[in-house]
Amino acid sequence: MNNQQNIDKENLRQVIIDSPLQFKKGLEIAKNIKADGNFRFLEISGMGGSSLPANILRIYISSITKNIPKDQKKISIFQNRFYSLPHEAYQNCLNFFASYSGNTEETIESLMTAVEHKLPSIGFATGGKLLSICRENNIPCVLLPSGIQPRFATGYFFASMYQVLVNSGLLEDHAHQILKLADKLKDNALHLEEKGKMLAKKLVGKTPIIYSSTNFKSLAMIWKIKINENAKTPAFWNFFPELNHNEMVGYTLPQEKFHILTLLDKNDHPQNIKRMRVTAKLLEEKGIKTDIIEMADDDVFNTIFDTLLLGDWVAYYLALEYGQDPTPVDMVEDLKKLLV
Repeated sequence: MNNQQNIDKENLRQVIIDSPLQFKKGLEIAKNIKADGNFRFLEISGMGGSSLPANILRIYISSITKNIPKDQKKISIFQNRFYSLPHEAYQNCLNFFASYSGNTEETIESLMTAVEHKLPSIGFATGGKLLSICRENNIPCVLLPSGIQPRFATGYFFASMYQVLVNSGLLEDHAHQILKLADKLKDNALHLEEKGKMLAKKLVGKTPIIYSSTNFKSLAMIWKIKINENAKTPAFWNFFPELNHNEMVGYTLPQEKFHILTLLDKNDHPQNIKRMRVTAKLLEEKGIKTDIIEMADDDVFNTIFDTLLLGDWVAYYLALEYGQDPTPVDMVEDLKKLLV
């Protein structure tokens, strides 16, 4: 085996390459699952990697429904990352419970609250307690393919949640377009790999900071999470224009070596784009380098998932630069054992 194979013991590289295939499978596994009701809200409960698809779904649905007339119903999406359900989950709300392992304690407790109050619910898991609870209480559950880390199951979660919403009459069916764009994403995977490899080399010995526009701030957060879990190193995120009113000033006296990656949406407000470029110049004067990454802009699906796939490669190759196996998250597993 070469050095890359010695470090990447679970062949995460192939998981990343194959990730665009998850959308087709995700749509298929949810084709017969729906909820009946007059819903105004969707509450998605999940933690860690199982919560990330909810962030992405919110961006996607907001974009594809932005031209719906004001007098037509649009569903509002909320996220729950705690042991109990927030107030909006109890009325005119469909509740999704997402746990890749099926054993996430916060999500299980939230699901039990929904069972107690007989709230409309659907589960998403590979098995575990969540699947058992759903079966015991006649709650539909999407059974996800197993064998990978939750943070790399985003396509399964996203597509299956989308399909359930279509089945339930809450969204129009754009599955054909999603599959077409997923094929394009797969074709672009190796090009993005090379770009990610070059960016990772710039981050060695630095603390990565990921910045974005307000609309796509969840993508910056996900990049940060992938760097944490793959490369086992600190990383942070924020968004424009808010960071210009506070965080930027903190670079007056930087305490670490930072490298900023700014995700630029070419359709963003012109003044916000100007802020990104001017901020990069100001920080350059403090010795802090910025790479401005222009996001794909032909379709919101590609904007989201091209950017995330590039982030996967950056985090993957940064892990290899540090000699870290990018798949396991030992500290998370150690914490779970101590909490029992």
